[in-house]
Amino acid sequence: MKKYLFTLVLLSLIGRVFAQETNDIGTETVTVTKSYSPTVSDAFKIKLSPKMNDSIVLQKKPITYSIFSVPVASTFTPAKGKAATVEKTPPPTLYNSYASIGLGNFNNALVDFYTSREINRREDFFDVGLTHHSSRGDIATTPLETNFYNTDLDVSYTKRTRDLDWGASVGLEHKLYNWYGLESGAFTQDQVLAIDETQNYFMGQAKAHLNLEDSPFTGGELVLRRFWDATESFENRAIISPSAELPIAEEWITIDGRLDYVGGTFKNSNLNQTQNTGENSYGFAQFALNPSILILRNELSVNLGANFVYGMDLENNNGNFYIYPAITASYRLVDETVIAYGGLEGDLHQNSYYELVGDNPYVSPTLLIQPTDTQYNGYVGLKGQLLPNLGYNVKASYVTENRKPLFLLNPQNLFRSEEGYAYGNSFQVFYDDLKTIGFFGELNVDVNRDFTLGLNAEFYSFNTETDNPAWNLPQLKGSLFMDYQIGKQWFFGANLFYVGEREDLRAIVIESVLPNEFPSETVTLEGFFDANAHLGYRFNDQLSIFARMSNIANNNYQRWYNFRVQGFQALAGASYKFDF
Repeated sequence: MKKYLFTLVLLSLIGRVFAQETNDIGTETVTVTKSYSPTVSDAFKIKLSPKMNDSIVLQKKPITYSIFSVPVASTFTPAKGKAATVEKTPPPTLYNSYASIGLGNFNNALVDFYTSREINRREDFFDVGLTHHSSRGDIATTPLETNFYNTDLDVSYTKRTRDLDWGASVGLEHKLYNWYGLESGAFTQDQVLAIDETQNYFMGQAKAHLNLEDSPFTGGELVLRRFWDATESFENRAIISPSAELPIAEEWITIDGRLDYVGGTFKNSNLNQTQNTGENSYGFAQFALNPSILILRNELSVNLGANFVYGMDLENNNGNFYIYPAITASYRLVDETVIAYGGLEGDLHQNSYYELVGDNPYVSPTLLIQPTDTQYNGYVGLKGQLLPNLGYNVKASYVTENRKPLFLLNPQNLFRSEEGYAYGNSFQVFYDDLKTIGFFGELNVDVNRDFTLGLNAEFYSFNTETDNPAWNLPQLKGSLFMDYQIGKQWFFGANLFYVGEREDLRAIVIESVLPNEFPSETVTLEGFFDANAHLGYRFNDQLSIFARMSNIANNNYQRWYNFRVQGFQALAGASYKFDF
């Protein structure tokens, strides 16, 4: 076929060549009678994806791939990574012993010692603590001795295991105070020299405690105390307080018990009598049971309970049964920012000679001891964080107390001049039924980790059953305190406090006259402001020195009537930590 087409084309070309060479066709004139108007026809387009109409369609053969793995021995060893080093702060060195000593004007002395010995790999501990504070300086406004001593010694042993811890301690205490609160110029020099104004207090006690894990009986405490003074008055105290927890449904019920006994004898009768009629004994026992249930629901926490107390007057062979509320609750209104809390509580408080001396060491050894019936102590408040470094607490309260002990100046009783506290220079306890409305506010500021500042204020309104003033109770109290760590070595702190006006009663004993008819007058003690500060320097982790200033404003105020305080006081000393 191809040969045929090739021959035909070749012959046509040869024929044209010969014709051009031999034939002459001449010239002609062509006349066009119609203009040329070309047209464009649609071109044939090849389809991009033509369909195959072949009758024979080849089937694609599926191809299967497989990998032929050949293990290859590798000699690559990655280099070990090395963590970046971080500079570590060495932990502080802990010492098991501490000693401090300071001396100042008014012959003030301060001694503090403490040591803790670890025995048997943090399971047994033996602790010894000793504190002493004394002053042998005189106050110009009084002719009597004003020195005092206060010494405490405590030795304890504690054992801690996985399931329990228990311990026992023995404590000894000695206090020396003087009834120096005489009226200025009221007595002659001979009378002053005849007064024996010194009082000594002694205390010895033993304590024990037991705490158990995973047991219905969670533990308890035992306190045995003996307290006596230089006038041969004494007091015994015993307290046993067990505790247990029982599960009920999803809640826990706590049951606290208390057996409390106090009893003693004052060798002298009270100073409202012209004759010393002899000793006065007292004895009281309490049996208390306090069941409560703790309910936790989201942001709400409620402790519902009651306090059942049976109190006995052992000297007069009578007793009474008391039921008190024991309810507390708190609710988080705004996380940690606003927490509302409140409570309604009550109890039969066991007063004692030891506790009253702790509140006022200038009481006479002729007191009347009775328990205080706190019927209601209701309070509501708000606390939380106004800012991350600013905390607050505000509270309003209402308290109803029967037989509330108030310190009242003893009358001047010259019929018993042999007793050094009979010159109107000591205090008795006056019991009154008291209703108190109180308001409390507090702010705490952590400026940074080295500087903290706090401020609080309290206001009270008192209403007594006898229509007398609430003797020696201030209606207004406030305090300001701060601590500042200045660098690594220096540290500074200060506290300022204010106590408002108080009222007391001056009286003189008249023979054959009832105490409420003694010549008397109400006296007002002015409010006072006191400022104290301390400054220290640390040489190293063990040794530091300090200076303390008290009554910086040098105010000669009266803490109790006719009991003025020392003026400006400065004390300097050193502290040392060590292993013993």
